[in-house]
Amino acid sequence: MTGRSVLWLTPDKPDDISVGRDRIATHLENEGLTVEVRGTTAMTVAKSLRERGRFDVVVGTTRLGAITALCVSKAHGIPLVVDHVDPISQLRETESAPVVALVERLENLAFRLADHVFYVYPEEAARIQARASSSTETDLGVDYDRFATPDESVVDAARERLGTVPSNLAVYVGGLEPMYSVEAMLEGVACLDDWTLVVAGAGSLEPQVEAAAERSVEIRFLGTVPHEEVPGLLQLADVGLSLVDDPHTLKVLEYGAAGLPVVQLAGRAESRFGGLVEYCTTDPESVAGAIERADRSGKGQALQTYVAGFDWREITRDYVLALESITA
Repeated sequence: MTGRSVLWLTPDKPDDISVGRDRIATHLENEGLTVEVRGTTAMTVAKSLRERGRFDVVVGTTRLGAITALCVSKAHGIPLVVDHVDPISQLRETESAPVVALVERLENLAFRLADHVFYVYPEEAARIQARASSSTETDLGVDYDRFATPDESVVDAARERLGTVPSNLAVYVGGLEPMYSVEAMLEGVACLDDWTLVVAGAGSLEPQVEAAAERSVEIRFLGTVPHEEVPGLLQLADVGLSLVDDPHTLKVLEYGAAGLPVVQLAGRAESRFGGLVEYCTTDPESVAGAIERADRSGKGQALQTYVAGFDWREITRDYVLALESITA
């Protein structure tokens, strides 16, 4: 596929928060493609619509990225790949019914007009297969080796960022939004003796996390940490937290690759991870108990073995095959 040029439009999220598509893009470039990943903003939409003839194919990631990619595809007459990574049910938790209905119609149109659709959630399969001419169920992945055996310089950078490394360290890396039960994490650690919670990320709840860190020595807020340093941070931690009702999150794969035992919100993830992680509710006492159980569990190695099957290099192969087919 050497010489093919790909425009990839993603949601406009802070750097180092949503990095999965960047990882696929890197592996696509290793296969000889040229890939430009752009967060979807008014400025990047206008730029993409102006650049007729520059790209051979456009990929759009849920949600705005996919809808915008449809417009770019039609404007430039190039193939469209929809990268559908979030179920419509997730949007229903945060938006009004009219907004959800509009977005669902636009997504359905993108599925119908796409040359290929990738999707992560099995619950979306019937919706996509009823409309798309070609589709593939995929998954989130992880650069396993980077997290399992990070360079010592990466660990040193994380140690320097932390200053002193607590003896009992729980970590959360990701978005700071209500759906991730951030406040339950903060309150849960407050129920424990001799535990510290390190939070790395960005989002609407930053002020609450900053305030909690100012009030308590048990909470440290690092802000956004460069993704290259995250493997080092995880190597210094004892437990990873993912308090969201979602079986498909990149952070759990990264925690697992690093060998960390994980605390996961009980719910849909149970059918995927089974006994590989510890579960809790959003009650602070439940969170605290799960952290202690995870630390004693010795489950990190079993989860690490499971996660090894989700290397981005393997997942990228499906994207290569699809792009080869539609640009032949």
